[in-house]
Amino acid sequence: MSKKDSPEKLQKVLVGHGIPNYQYITPETIEKELPILLKEFHKDLTKIENNFRKLLEINNKLTWEEIMNPIYQLSERIKWTWGVISHLNGVSNTKELRKVFSEQQPEVVRLLNRLGQSKVIYNALTKLNNKNNKFLDKVQRRILESELLSMKHRGVGLEGKTQSEFNSATERLAELSTNFSNNLLDATQQWSLVLTKKSDVDGLPKRILEALAKEAKDAGDLYEQKQSPTYETGPWRLKLDIPSYIPFITHAKKRSLREIVYKAYVQRASQGKKNNNPLIEEILTLRKQQAKLLGYKSWAELSLSNKMAKNVDAVEKLLDELRLAALPAAKKELDNLSSYAQKSSDTNISEIAPWDVSFWSEQLRQKKFNLNHEKLRPWFPLPKVLDGLFNLCNRLFDISIVPDNSNVPKWHSDVCFYKVLDLEGKDLAAFYLDPYSRPASKRGGAWMDECLSRGMSNQGKPTLPIAYLICNQTPPVGSSPSLMSFEEVETLFHEFGHGLQHMLTTINYPQAAGINNVEWDAVELPSQFMENWCLDRQTLLGMARHWQTDEPLPEEEFRKLRQSRNFNSGLSTLRQIHFALTDLRLHNIWGPELGVKPDQLRRVIAKNTTVIPPIKEDQFLCSFGHIFAGGYAAGYYSYKWAEVLSADAFAAFEESDLNNEEEIKLKGTLFKETILSLGGSMSPSDIFRKFRGRPPSTEALIRHSGLKKHG
Repeated sequence: MSKKDSPEKLQKVLVGHGIPNYQYITPETIEKELPILLKEFHKDLTKIENNFRKLLEINNKLTWEEIMNPIYQLSERIKWTWGVISHLNGVSNTKELRKVFSEQQPEVVRLLNRLGQSKVIYNALTKLNNKNNKFLDKVQRRILESELLSMKHRGVGLEGKTQSEFNSATERLAELSTNFSNNLLDATQQWSLVLTKKSDVDGLPKRILEALAKEAKDAGDLYEQKQSPTYETGPWRLKLDIPSYIPFITHAKKRSLREIVYKAYVQRASQGKKNNNPLIEEILTLRKQQAKLLGYKSWAELSLSNKMAKNVDAVEKLLDELRLAALPAAKKELDNLSSYAQKSSDTNISEIAPWDVSFWSEQLRQKKFNLNHEKLRPWFPLPKVLDGLFNLCNRLFDISIVPDNSNVPKWHSDVCFYKVLDLEGKDLAAFYLDPYSRPASKRGGAWMDECLSRGMSNQGKPTLPIAYLICNQTPPVGSSPSLMSFEEVETLFHEFGHGLQHMLTTINYPQAAGINNVEWDAVELPSQFMENWCLDRQTLLGMARHWQTDEPLPEEEFRKLRQSRNFNSGLSTLRQIHFALTDLRLHNIWGPELGVKPDQLRRVIAKNTTVIPPIKEDQFLCSFGHIFAGGYAAGYYSYKWAEVLSADAFAAFEESDLNNEEEIKLKGTLFKETILSLGGSMSPSDIFRKFRGRPPSTEALIRHSGLKKHG
């Protein structure tokens, strides 16, 4: 940063609106500006409260504009400011950013506590929501009821010592969540294994060998002859990020090495200074304490009070219905794997171990379907996959998506920026795409988040939504683009489904636009719906083109992909059920008084939700960021709950015939005008009925999964 730029720019970095200027948002600017902004936010909140006191004294009737607009404008400025900082902490993590983030986080939490616990605001909202207020529409009522429940959950009804205890727990939980995420990022990054023998990498595709050789070269590893690493001679440095771990555990022939790598992966963040186990116990204990302070029996009961599934029994019932359908299939699939491994292995395998499942699944898949997923990668270069995704959106929703080549600020050179236009070329929305894995600075997984939400600026101008779409897929290697696995293609479609709900909303109340105010267990509907299109003939064959020859994916390979769709679906379904039940019961029945560790409870649950029990080294909970460092606490079941909705929604297109373009267009328009457009303005159940004409059913999901309904 030049001296000339510094004084002016530093005063205008955290502006609270518009596209963030990432070029200048640094740990230094955050450290300088955020404390000043927090003081301003507190002052503005005081002004709002004073104004509301006067209104409550003199007005029998309050209006939406005089109550909700000031709250929204302040909330958006806070959300924008901390949202940008949190986003950078996830995608451009550095020691300097961590430091300023952890130092400022308590003050941000205190501000949010004060906002959420303001009795003046609560009283104003309550009075505005008066049943005799005939000037409120149904959407406004829903927003108010949701906000009042949210304030209850944030402790507005607590007093004195109880509220102080609650607030201290909130601050501590925020700190623990950040520490959990940092520990996992560090543990994933810090482990590596240098391989020097050809036999160590036997079975790995050339693409992976090239990536591992590059890791070795970047780390300064040299072979015996002191030559620079190559994919043919090594050495090869293996790490635990997904683009390295998954190919190795799937293709490496050396069983002893797969065991080492698997055990390292499942033990991440469970030892030494980076041990997340103490954090897990403290998180669960504090959540339970908070729930009881608010009048709930458990965190699960609190969590479900604002979801589609209204109680624990409803979730348990759904998960058990799916478990009973998946368990027999999973047992049969494991038997098939064991039999094939025993017949095909050079070594004596008495029983399948966890580090064998991915390897022998791939071997059996290749034999059964003559399908090699790794060999399909050249047909899925990222640019072609994006073309296919964008063409599908045009086909279904009458939108066009084009790259924006203007100088939009970005946080990394990998990042691209796109505009979403209607058929007349009018701007509807935009999104950032950050596609590649960067283990040193970017947390794992994939997610969509809000950069800007649909709403109105302080100047009364409309704000178009902008989304962050973050993946961790295979980066380009050498001269080749990012060559995606089919699973990475599905992940991209999944996150884009979230993005579509954020970007195509037509609700003019920002508190219910897009994903805002959507019940958590319905928010995965659009994302999982989009995954279904990856195996639609027109979509898949339209985007699957060889990166060098531009030849389309052979018809035979498409047929194999379709045939293998449900390969080991019992095992994969059971895996998700295990995660969901573990999360639910940890947040419903676990406590220090139970006399068992969280991991022990998880192992009890595993007896009915796994066909291979977790090994003693398995410390999965220490990397379960969804529930300990994300928003899925007592909500991981949402993936299966929403998958029921998404499978049933896609079935509507299947019933119309996927080759009938006129019907597909009509159904796509209806999906856009209901699921994508209405966001949080109505209950998900009512919106689903608007689209489907009836309540959802589990039949489509069980059919799509190739399972049989129990009983």
